[in-house]
Amino acid sequence: MSNSSSITQFLLLAFADTRELQLLHFGLFLGIYLAALLGNALIITAIACDHRLHTPMYFFLLNLSVLDLGSISTTVPKAMANSLFDTRAISYWGCAAQLFFFLFFITAEYCLLTVMSYDRYVAICQPLHYGTLLGSRACVHMAAAAWGSGFLNALLHTANTFSLPLCQGNVLDQFFCEIPQILKLSCSHSYLREVGLLVVSACLAFGCFISVVVSYVQIFRAVLRIPSEQGRHKAFSTCLPHLAVVSLFVSTAVFAHLKPPSISSTFLDLLVAVLYSVFSPAVNPLIYSMRNQELKEVIRNLISWIFFKRETFTTSFHK
Repeated sequence: MSNSSSITQFLLLAFADTRELQLLHFGLFLGIYLAALLGNALIITAIACDHRLHTPMYFFLLNLSVLDLGSISTTVPKAMANSLFDTRAISYWGCAAQLFFFLFFITAEYCLLTVMSYDRYVAICQPLHYGTLLGSRACVHMAAAAWGSGFLNALLHTANTFSLPLCQGNVLDQFFCEIPQILKLSCSHSYLREVGLLVVSACLAFGCFISVVVSYVQIFRAVLRIPSEQGRHKAFSTCLPHLAVVSLFVSTAVFAHLKPPSISSTFLDLLVAVLYSVFSPAVNPLIYSMRNQELKEVIRNLISWIFFKRETFTTSFHK
């Protein structure tokens, strides 16, 4: 038995026991991480450099890509390092920092997805008021509110969680530090304060979910009233990527934390955690660029410019 004052490190869940499987896990996570870095960096660069994409929708998409980069960089590098060096350890303060930043980025992303649903609602249901309701100042304020909400939520939960006395060892049944696993190590009844805070956060998250649902009900009603098929297709093409990202994010996160105990297992918990903490940030750029011709064109031109400049430099160097 130990308490929080004597704990200097936590032991994270290992993906594999054999060295070959550890290296395989390292390679898979490295590939996913590099794909996430490349995809999100391309979107950020394209939106920042092309004035045609300086609109509210792409401004929020840029913020989403930054948050995706932050969230996946909080968990994946440490998991890769542990597999590569055959260890499970993370320091006490490293765990606290990981928990804080992961909550920060995930909460801010959820709030931003709610804001993006409002953006699509105004664009389709109130197009004449789009410039007024979503001016540059309003967009900055909404994005700042999403980031601020993430920071406040992460600060409250991290401070409260790591103020609990821990009496059940230091082994976490997850590959990164998260609140439910740390609460399992707390002393009897000392975790009730954090549970109450989690309930408040869950209520706020449910409010955001209802806001997204109401927005899309209004959007689909408006789109179905558009007389031309081309107009309906264009409206749907701007909404479906966002709806797909929201569905993936919410479904995996809800299942991870609200699934019945009867179907809970270490493997299933690990799989679902990978889906919402690793897979989602990696595929979001693909989802958003798949049906967006304008964004695809800018990214294609950006890649062509990068390779053309490199080829020109290489040719001139050899001459």
